[in-house]
Amino acid sequence: MQRVLFHSTIFGPIHSRRLGTSLGVNLSPTDGKICTFDCVYCEAGYNAQGPGTSGLPSRADVARMLEEKLSAMKAAGEPLDVITFSGNGEPTVHPEFEGIIDDVIALRDRYFPQVKISVLCNSTRLADAGVRRALLKVDNNILKLDSAVDSTMRLIDRPGSPAFNCADVIRQIAGFGDRCIVQTMLLRGEDDEGRAIDNTTDAEIEALIEAYKLIKPAEVMLYSIDRPTPATRLRKVGRDELLRVADRISSAGIKVQVS
Repeated sequence: MQRVLFHSTIFGPIHSRRLGTSLGVNLSPTDGKICTFDCVYCEAGYNAQGPGTSGLPSRADVARMLEEKLSAMKAAGEPLDVITFSGNGEPTVHPEFEGIIDDVIALRDRYFPQVKISVLCNSTRLADAGVRRALLKVDNNILKLDSAVDSTMRLIDRPGSPAFNCADVIRQIAGFGDRCIVQTMLLRGEDDEGRAIDNTTDAEIEALIEAYKLIKPAEVMLYSIDRPTPATRLRKVGRDELLRVADRISSAGIKVQVS
């Protein structure tokens, strides 16, 4: 079974194809996975591997470890573009998420005031007032929308809640408007049970475009598979095809970035 990628709370910096030189903040366990989605393409593997034994890092430990890393990088003159909340699961499930965001902003301002703060969020907890407040504080509030069609979304993202649906999440994302970036993974292939997955069809792209028009995000980040996936029969969408889809999105008046 494909396992978690990140075995520390603060990791990197690494080069992100979308964000630049990125220092990661992993609010999930360092030896397991906790997520409200169980995506077929997740580079950290399936939730079935379990939550591990390390537990969620405390707010105090996140601040301490991040300060140690930022202080060392500043002393060494190392470059940094962004601090990114990512890792082995959904960062907004952490019960101290809003407070951690406040701490990270303060540390960023102290050591690297020019650096952006990004959160990669799967959009499942946008109904929580504290999560919404926290996301509005960061520079890059990056919210996932892989499909605007419920049946396809359930095949790709496999939400833990049976009540989770596209209409509700699109409405919640639209509440952020241009204070958010929408991130969409395009792919095709089969899941582990042999069911066909393809969110690149004309109907799928038109549904996404209608959702983007309702949301009015700052931009859409369009990308495809870049690393091994737990569902092994998925296929990457090539850059030329991504660019063609991006042209359709741009024609609808939506700013789009392909990576």
